Amino acid sequence: MNADDLNTETTPALDASIDGIANTMSHLRMMMGRRFMSRIALSQLAEGHGMELSHFDIVKIVAHTGQNQEVTVGSIAEQMRIDPSRASRIVADLVRQGMLQRGVSQQDARRAIVTLTKRGKELNAHFERVRREVLGHTLEGWSLEDIRQFEQLFDRFIKDLDCRTPKMFKEMTAKQPQSDEA
Repeated sequence: MNADDLNTETTPALDASIDGIANTMSHLRMMMGRRFMSRIALSQLAEGHGMELSHFDIVKIVAHTGQNQEVTVGSIAEQMRIDPSRASRIVADLVRQGMLQRGVSQQDARRAIVTLTKRGKELNAHFERVRREVLGHTLEGWSLEDIRQFEQLFDRFIKDLDCRTPKMFKEMTAKQPQSDEA
């Protein structure tokens, strides 16, 4: 089924399934907004660690993004959807705590980059263990085949959504009637 089929062949069953997916996405968004996995990981750290959820978020961003490209404060701010000055303050906190270090870009010596320190890598590994444990508990009772199929379909769905959203947004907003008010 392609996008045109969805537009021309809507049925009550298809509509119900699409509504079900939308409802599940809303529920997932709410759960992720609560950052429950990060909260669990933080709760397991020793008392007095001084870490906040935003610190954890930045460590995860640097760990993930840093695998493929240099990470700047600007790219962190963009990914977190926060003001660059706020991202800079959080990065400074993490540098003071020994989780991140500042460096100079190998691609452009005018740019400052941030990388994980050994402590930052250990913190990220802790989060990854918690994430794997939470998902493992969630998937208890699922067959390996179900897990693999879900992984493939979920990945396909997210990639298609990510790829198609900008075009759909442009097309759908272009259809909106323009207001005469200026």
